[in-house]
Amino acid sequence: MKSVFDDSKPIFQQISEMIADDIVDGQLQEGDQLPSTTALSQFYRINRATAQKGLAALVDGGYVYKQRGVGMFVAEGARDKLLAERKLDFYQQYVRPMLEEARRIHLPKKEIIRLIEEDYDD
Repeated sequence: MKSVFDDSKPIFQQISEMIADDIVDGQLQEGDQLPSTTALSQFYRINRATAQKGLAALVDGGYVYKQRGVGMFVAEGARDKLLAERKLDFYQQYVRPMLEEARRIHLPKKEIIRLIEEDYDD
């Protein structure tokens, strides 16, 4: 997880996104325990309620589950669920607007594919 927050969005959301990123990247696996709200609040020097709100967003999304008295853990299928959601977001935020602009400027599909293949590094 990164150690510095920015002003782009609320801190609780950044906490939630950092943990989600760790799940997507494989740094956190299904069943792994997350840091406690106390550990997060001490490490980042933030209010415990802010850390709790970030973790609650992950629970609400079904990526994390609580085990009363023990802690929070990465849920089964969390990575696959996050990847599916992020792929859809990628399509909606980047691909669809790119295709709309390509149509607007009459850029043929073959040319789009060529441009992507030229710049895409497997």
